[in-house]
Amino acid sequence: MAHDVPLVLGVDTSNYTTSVCAVSAEDGRLMAESRQLLQVPHGERGLRQSEAAFQHVRNFPSVMADLVDKIVSQGVRPVWRRIAVSVRPRPWASSYMPVFQSGLAVAASMAQSLGIPLTRTSHQEGHLAAAEYFAPMPSAPFVAVHLSGGTCDVVIARRTSFGYAIVRLGESLDLHPGQFVDRVGVALGLPFPAGPHLEDLARRCGDATGELVLKAPVRGASMSFSGPLTAALRAAEAGVPPHEVARAVEACVARAVSKAVEYALRRFETSRHVLIAGGVASNRFIQSAVRSRLERRVPGAAVAFAPAEFARDNALGVASIGYWRESGL
Repeated sequence: MAHDVPLVLGVDTSNYTTSVCAVSAEDGRLMAESRQLLQVPHGERGLRQSEAAFQHVRNFPSVMADLVDKIVSQGVRPVWRRIAVSVRPRPWASSYMPVFQSGLAVAASMAQSLGIPLTRTSHQEGHLAAAEYFAPMPSAPFVAVHLSGGTCDVVIARRTSFGYAIVRLGESLDLHPGQFVDRVGVALGLPFPAGPHLEDLARRCGDATGELVLKAPVRGASMSFSGPLTAALRAAEAGVPPHEVARAVEACVARAVSKAVEYALRRFETSRHVLIAGGVASNRFIQSAVRSRLERRVPGAAVAFAPAEFARDNALGVASIGYWRESGL
């Protein structure tokens, strides 16, 4: 017989994925999650905001049905206590992207109809909280990095009951790392988003870095990828094997991230803990290269990543922030 369990629902609507997640309102434990990638025509490098918003609206019935089926299959009858939703890319009032209004509309309507609280947060905070679910950080401020198709931030983060207090140290000077990966990937004939496909292609190199080396310009904690993009596209046109171009892109991102984080750790010596999140951070070669370089160059550095599945866009972190707010943590 099914029994009632109080739950917190998380909702996230990014440029890539419609995501929902349920965590226990009693202990924050992940109960179930469901997500669906947005469909991008082959050869394209993304969607217009209006098209992405339409796909989110179309996806919600199926992802919610899948989520509830997964919960019920555990012998649980969901009792929703709170809904949390990402309403902007970053946790600043000036940060805005229309696509997040799709999730807000659904979440706010559900919260009002159920008579339960609604917690608003940001996509970036959701990524950090999802990573912290698997790799908890100390209560003191720590260095965090968010790497995705729309964000490239190096920050000092401190957890609060509302999410995170964040001070940005560095950002992208031009392209975000996900844009770099996607543009090279699409040029190599890979589907969009190209990240997982580029990683698969680069595995043909084994552990080698290859002869192609792309510069990784960094200024302080800010990274630049427009120059490496041009060099990678020229290399592909010149006949460099696609798997070597893919590996050079991975190595470039890893060096840039490592240099930016090293700058942050040396400038702000209050913590040696580093949390790296976002879709680009799901790449295992990048994870290994960043961790190896930082732990070698910065004694005592402790670098953590979310598991690949929860480094990509998901609603676990958003639901977790809702749980923190519900429980007053």
